[in-house]
Amino acid sequence: MGEQSGERRTGGIVRRGVERQIEDRKLLERPEAPEFLESDPWRVLRIQAEFVAGFDALATLGPAVTFFGSARVRPPDPMYDAARAMAAELARRGFAVITGGGPGTMEAANMGAREGRGLSVGLNIELPFEQGLNEYVNLGIEFHYFFVRKTMFVKYAEAFVIFPGGFGTMDELFEALTLIQTGKIVHFPVIMFGSDYWAGLHQWIRDRVLAEGKISPEDLNLMVGTDDIQHAADIVQQYYQRKVLENKPQVRAEPKKSDAQ
Repeated sequence: MGEQSGERRTGGIVRRGVERQIEDRKLLERPEAPEFLESDPWRVLRIQAEFVAGFDALATLGPAVTFFGSARVRPPDPMYDAARAMAAELARRGFAVITGGGPGTMEAANMGAREGRGLSVGLNIELPFEQGLNEYVNLGIEFHYFFVRKTMFVKYAEAFVIFPGGFGTMDELFEALTLIQTGKIVHFPVIMFGSDYWAGLHQWIRDRVLAEGKISPEDLNLMVGTDDIQHAADIVQQYYQRKVLENKPQVRAEPKKSDAQ
């Protein structure tokens, strides 16, 4: 995809109609380099550069929801339409929408975010068989390392919405559940949209994984299944509102002075 009108690319960061106060840092540019720069110590610096660039680009993002799902769905697939509608609804409620930046479910969610007048974010990964950022991304970041990209998905999200998908979608789903289960991240909503698609997985988790003692009964509550866009959006909004209230500084009332003082 060629450079769009109004698009600016700097150090792996793509901005379409998104202004910022400070200049982008050219951290991800990778010109031809001597062989020693391919060594492990230099690779560590490139990894660090991706983390810094990602944190810098997303630091002021505000509340956001990350969408996952198949890159292979196309309209008029009902899951494509549902991802688009849910992203638009969340955008209207003040949430940015984060996706992997590619086609399919990601494109649908980024399109919906635009339609809901929210910020549409795409975290793209360099793959030989996948195309670049879809045209509905306002703020895009291009990653070389999967694990850096996955950190960004989690760090800046108030919730995950998981649409039907393949191995990549399953990977993100179970990583989120593991991080919540082990207390590495707070228990934010993990919403699995499309009950028919996920029914077999839910049944297997109950009948085999739980039944054989591989997880605890309360672990089943780490994920919520639904087919209702408004219900899903309500879950996200209610979680975020509780979080804001819990983190709001408590104002201590000054003791009243008696008339005798």
